Amino acid sequence: MNQKEFLAKVLPYKDKLYRLAKRLLVSAEEAEDAVQEVYLKLWKGRENIGNYKNPEAFAVTMTKNYCLDRLKSKQASNLKIVHSNFQNGENLQKKVEVNDGVELVFKIMQTLPEKQRMVLQLRDVEQFDFDEIAEMMESTETAVRVTLSRARKAVREQLIKQYNYGVS
Repeated sequence: MNQKEFLAKVLPYKDKLYRLAKRLLVSAEEAEDAVQEVYLKLWKGRENIGNYKNPEAFAVTMTKNYCLDRLKSKQASNLKIVHSNFQNGENLQKKVEVNDGVELVFKIMQTLPEKQRMVLQLRDVEQFDFDEIAEMMESTETAVRVTLSRARKAVREQLIKQYNYGVS
């Protein structure tokens, strides 16, 4: 496989890989480094890419594993917390409310168990199908659906708790 074929096959996944890495590592710089490392590994194994049924799922799995290894390493203590601004709406108050809501959801997602956080990211943010997520997570579709349901429930409960200010 030459460089042109390689780029045509794997470059379209770059944004998905970056978003996944950023969600796991939080830092934009760390996410960029993770995607570079994954692309380097894919380039070194470019002759085998054609053997995979779904190269995109393989790249996502590589990114997930690299990020989890990074978090477990000693260098993880050096990771910076960086939140992105989400802009939407007409007036300043609406923008602030939306930004706070999105930031709160992301903070809640960070408190979820690793598997729930991954499934929620892959399904609700990246829009992968259940069968693709099951393949990436080395699980079954049923287990992915249950994990997603639990993750959504946990986020919903935390949001209700936050916005009700303790009033039931």
